[in-house]
Amino acid sequence: MATTLPLFPLGSVLFPGVVLPLHIFEPRYRKMVTDLRELPEGESRQFGVVAIRDGREVGAQSVESVYDIGCTARISALEAHDDGRYSLVTTGVQRFRLLDVDTSGAYLVGEVEYLEEASDARAEALKTSSTALLLGYQRALAGLRGVRTGSIPELPDDPTVLSYLIAAAMVLDLRDKQRLLATPDTASRLQKEQVLLRRETLLIKELRTLPAVDLLRRDR
Repeated sequence: MATTLPLFPLGSVLFPGVVLPLHIFEPRYRKMVTDLRELPEGESRQFGVVAIRDGREVGAQSVESVYDIGCTARISALEAHDDGRYSLVTTGVQRFRLLDVDTSGAYLVGEVEYLEEASDARAEALKTSSTALLLGYQRALAGLRGVRTGSIPELPDDPTVLSYLIAAAMVLDLRDKQRLLATPDTASRLQKEQVLLRRETLLIKELRTLPAVDLLRRDR
């Protein structure tokens, strides 16, 4: 069933369960946050994060300028600055498919349908090997000079949650991350991630350097 959702185009991919801090300074997105703040008490303050397609400007404000699979972001902490800026802490909640975009307002509003996540015995069977590959990948990263990986939190037992954590933890280009977000079921996502984890771990060990991808988060 389709519903409408404010949209926040971003130069990165948000996954369910992942925390995303944001600094909001553009007037149109300040307006979006202000509108969300003014919702009645008890209503969910959420917007949709959609990744920007390569080589396209957000200012085009059309469905063609962003990927069609995104993730809702729930505001868990908000700080309003005197000059109108906002600092947010958000958490990814649920994937959605973007059906259409309304460009008539101050910011983009999407018509979206929420996507369910299928998890089955295949996904359960992939948990142990996926966890081992992630830990090996993290050890390879930790061995690089000048790279801080931080501590790995206790890995989740739920295979769907694990699949999103792996997708968020890997240093990949936007297209690879978007493909993982768009993968329709948990088992298929874990299978793709195992291929990527093996590939990236081998490259790190051979080249002794990080992949050449953009690691900077773009706020708006």
